[in-house]
Amino acid sequence: MNLSTGTTPMNGARGTALHRQIYLVLRDEISRGLFPGGALPNEEGLCERFGVSRITVRRALGDLAAQGLVERRHGRGTFVRGEPGQMRPVPSLSVIDSLRQTAIETIVRVLEVEQTVPPADVARLLQIPPGEKAVHALRIRSNRNGQPAMLTDAWVPVAVGRRVTAAALKKKALYEILMMQGVQFGRVVQEFSATVSDPQRAGLIQTEVGAPLLKLVRLMHDMDERPVLHLTAYMAADRASVMMEIAGATVNTLTAGQIVLDAPVDGNLLSG
Repeated sequence: MNLSTGTTPMNGARGTALHRQIYLVLRDEISRGLFPGGALPNEEGLCERFGVSRITVRRALGDLAAQGLVERRHGRGTFVRGEPGQMRPVPSLSVIDSLRQTAIETIVRVLEVEQTVPPADVARLLQIPPGEKAVHALRIRSNRNGQPAMLTDAWVPVAVGRRVTAAALKKKALYEILMMQGVQFGRVVQEFSATVSDPQRAGLIQTEVGAPLLKLVRLMHDMDERPVLHLTAYMAADRASVMMEIAGATVNTLTAGQIVLDAPVDGNLLSG
């Protein structure tokens, strides 16, 4: 069903403001290239579609313009800026190649590096005894325009993380530092979910409090099946996506992924 046709009633219950709901709908449709020729419907048409006042529509269009997604031309209407609905690249990178590509395409800012006791769920997955310390690294990766793209929260056992320092992380990616110490990566377990931006993450990623975030939890093992890196990455949902390519030979295996409903919040999913 194409939601851009016919009427799209907004949710009038307490919560997200009507103009914000319209903004979110139109932003999604712009990203999908649903406006041939780049022109949005006029204000009257949007009022009829969403069942709201002209003032509400104008606020939504103003927010889109402020984000650089559209431009409003006096007497002509509202037009999409740039090339909507561009072809997505074909996923073709291994995990290590993907890490390398991310390091190349982003600028890192190291927020914190310290040896401290990890949270209980992280300690369990890294097989660290209760009360023992691990190396904790918190970083922000931004695109070349300086816009934060990813907040990464990484934990490494002290035995393999002694060379993980703030100075080292400014020069090399974490996985590179570990590989330079002789770590050879083997099995990787990943979990994707959604969360919302709390005040701290909102400030670091430069998004609104309560805005949706993509959450990636990655547990990397060495060739001897020892866990060597636990990483949680938070990405603004409107600036990032997750791409996977599954070989035909692995379609019927766990390599193809598994959807888990009502997943536990304590990290049990990664324990396998």
